[in-house]
Amino acid sequence: MIHTLLSFVAALTVLIAVHEFGHFWVARRLGVKVLRFSIGFGRAIWRRQNGPEATEFVVSAVPLGGYVRMVDEREGPVAPEDLPRAFNRQPLASRAAIVIAGPLANFLLAIVLYWVVFMVGEPGVRPVLGEVTPGTLAAESGFVSGDEILAVDDEPTPTWGEAMGQLVEKVMDAEQVDVTVRTAAGETRQLGLRVPAEVARSPDQLYDRLGLTPWQPDLDPVVERVEPGSRAEVAGLQSGDRVIRADEVPVATWQEWVRIVRARPETVIHLIVRRGSEEIPLQITPARVETAGGVVSGRIGASARIPAEIEEEMQVTYRLDFIPALVAATAKTADYSFLTLKMIGRMLIGKAALENLSGPLSIAQYAGASARLGLAQFLKFLAAISVSLGVLNLLPIPILDGGHLTLYAIEWVKGRPLSEQTVMLCQQVGLFILISLMSLAFYLDLERLLS
Repeated sequence: MIHTLLSFVAALTVLIAVHEFGHFWVARRLGVKVLRFSIGFGRAIWRRQNGPEATEFVVSAVPLGGYVRMVDEREGPVAPEDLPRAFNRQPLASRAAIVIAGPLANFLLAIVLYWVVFMVGEPGVRPVLGEVTPGTLAAESGFVSGDEILAVDDEPTPTWGEAMGQLVEKVMDAEQVDVTVRTAAGETRQLGLRVPAEVARSPDQLYDRLGLTPWQPDLDPVVERVEPGSRAEVAGLQSGDRVIRADEVPVATWQEWVRIVRARPETVIHLIVRRGSEEIPLQITPARVETAGGVVSGRIGASARIPAEIEEEMQVTYRLDFIPALVAATAKTADYSFLTLKMIGRMLIGKAALENLSGPLSIAQYAGASARLGLAQFLKFLAAISVSLGVLNLLPIPILDGGHLTLYAIEWVKGRPLSEQTVMLCQQVGLFILISLMSLAFYLDLERLLS
């Protein structure tokens, strides 16, 4: 929990600081006086100001946002000498530039983070298919065990993560996606993966119905890692334990052990494990896990020991040179921005499930999980959230940056600013919409956590 919390706070701090710095930097360049630059809300726990005329930099107690406070006659009295530097007295183009600078800074941060990941190299697993379950979308489309996914709609997929990400993105635009695979015999073939629109509404349900799983060799039933707080840890399983028998049934491979666990959620399993030269009896009760597609299975929170030679064969590192990495990073940011907009639009018209909405609890879990997977995954998580933050802030909801830009567009068309009463009413409506969305996201987070 501490690791997850620290990862979440670190991610929020970076994202908020970059967003607010965009507003701050452009405001200063356009001659607007900035009174305060704050990370977080509420009571200040750290502050610094180099002089009475300088900007006050503040870190506040609640790190769920931030703000840049500029001189503005609408927010209080302004000294005569500061009137030329007041935000509300700036030309329309200058005000719009200051407002849009925050989201643009988030997009720029995403490009930089993806750029670093692509240049340093991202380790991953080759997208080779394991057992394809009969009756799934993959089986119906002709996929077989041993196929390696080379491209999705001509987009290269060097790793399993890239392949699954491309599939999820492409099926939102079309019910059929062209997938290039290389068979176990070395032949290249083209398959058409058909995904009904109702399945594409929810990524969780989509993964279940696709039936695509990564290839796994027959592994010895030896535990490599036990997740903290998991059923495996509670039962006393340790790294290095070899599962010998489960309910008096001999266990020869890790895959056999996984099938036993998945088939017995919330059912006690009597184990015999070999630890060193001893055989130790244990009792373990797999946790009940239900997927979005309604499939119930057991889970204990333990992973297998993979021989080094197999790991080397399946591991790949996806790396690009300086310029190609920059091009790929820009394209990735643009693609994810459009994907986020599509998902929002689909949720508004009912073509995507509201369960796709994530709140602070889910984001905190993703932050902790990505940080545990390594620096590359954490940077990709930061980039994705930075894109989402940029897109969400550009939505035409009063109180958000996009709402301000919408009001400026109306002012440009009318030729004069809207009345203060109209602006205040719009902000109240925007605040209501924002609180409603946050409440819904928090409710969905709690529902996921409790289930």
